Amino acid sequence: MQFIDYEEGTATDTLFVNDTTKPTLKQGQVLVKVHSFGINRADTLQRQGKYPAPKGESPILGLEVSGEIASLGMSADNESSAWQIGDEVFALVAGGGYAEYVAVNSEHIMPKPKNVDMPSAAGIAEVFLTAYQSLFQVGGLKPGQRVLIHAGASAVGLAAIQLAKADGCHVSVTASNEKKLAVCEKYGADRLINYKTQNFAECFEQGGVDVIIDFVAGDYLNRNLKILNADGTIVYLAMLAGRYADKLDMALMLAKRATITGSTLRSRSDEYKSALISDFCRRFLIHFDNGDLRPVIDTQYNVKDIALTHERLERNDTMGKLVVCWD
Repeated sequence: MQFIDYEEGTATDTLFVNDTTKPTLKQGQVLVKVHSFGINRADTLQRQGKYPAPKGESPILGLEVSGEIASLGMSADNESSAWQIGDEVFALVAGGGYAEYVAVNSEHIMPKPKNVDMPSAAGIAEVFLTAYQSLFQVGGLKPGQRVLIHAGASAVGLAAIQLAKADGCHVSVTASNEKKLAVCEKYGADRLINYKTQNFAECFEQGGVDVIIDFVAGDYLNRNLKILNADGTIVYLAMLAGRYADKLDMALMLAKRATITGSTLRSRSDEYKSALISDFCRRFLIHFDNGDLRPVIDTQYNVKDIALTHERLERNDTMGKLVVCWD
């Protein structure tokens, strides 16, 4: 099979198509023939040598795919998989997505929504599961509460906006320009803040927020605390402003009884991911069929343009997902 290879620690132009053998299925896995795969910041970091694949996982890049079931393994109790050959699916993978075939834990696969095409389905798993985990399982967001989502026009940000609105929450977002803010508004954001021209911490005179989703860190920490409601939670998902944050205002944190936490998805256990996927599907998968939730695709590319996808992501030049198709 073909896959996207790379030279670790190098620039985007070292991504290239190479050949390797198809994955061998382990117990509880199925083989997916990949139609499309999503591009994630973790992929660019892995290429740069900063984010290696978890132990035992494929070293091939790629965390999410769409496609169809090509082959079935045996389940842990030696019974056949609940999936059938030819089923159209999308899936979360810990590695191996940038390939024509990928072995996937059968519990990490979801049926492709009928009203979502195959390329768009490749842009659901990583961002919507990350957003769902961050908002509800880690952040503890409740219906009707208020949330602030930094980098609102990012793929995870746009997914988080939609999920929070679907749960009846008030959503504020930050982004770098009016075009990005307009996209956030299109998908449901209530308050739009241009962080280039506004200090977001001065935009909440009429009350704060209960949960903050932050990809920035750096000098955002104390400003986040300033607008956080009592007993609120700040969830850190990345550190675009660097690995070291403000000098933490402990008095402010204690006064707010704030929870400051970080979260990732890729390094979680298979059991955790299975439970997360089950919960997400139970609560929200049907919303893709009725159109209440939509994967936001910035651009669809062919594999020959794979280098451009990493280049654009590293420039923060996206609004929504970049997806790549083999055909």
